[in-house]
Amino acid sequence: MMFRDDDPLLARVRTIALALPEAAEKISHGRPTFFTQKVFCHFGGSMRRDGEWIAHDAAMTVRPDPADEPALRQDPRFWVPAYLGPSGWLGIDLDGDTDWQEIAELIDASYRVTAPRRLVQELDGG
Repeated sequence: MMFRDDDPLLARVRTIALALPEAAEKISHGRPTFFTQKVFCHFGGSMRRDGEWIAHDAAMTVRPDPADEPALRQDPRFWVPAYLGPSGWLGIDLDGDTDWQEIAELIDASYRVTAPRRLVQELDGG
């Protein structure tokens, strides 16, 4: 396991992610992941830089809205996670200065990219 279940950052991510329609949590590769039919958020991640693995244990990875992805890739707070990066996923570290409204919006966008259409419609109240 690459996380502590009592991590307060995980608790906040968990609250946001599990509030979405039919969202569930499972452990995959030692980390909490949130999914419907497909994963929309990972808690923690890693990246490879100059041949070295860099762990980001207090972070999350999401698949942003394709329209937002280019701008997010230019934002120095975001990093490209190993393995998932080529599929459009991005990571962001979480800490005491985290803007939780922004995190909720990122999780929401990732959910909308990955969830079945009927769940997105349910999320939108339709």
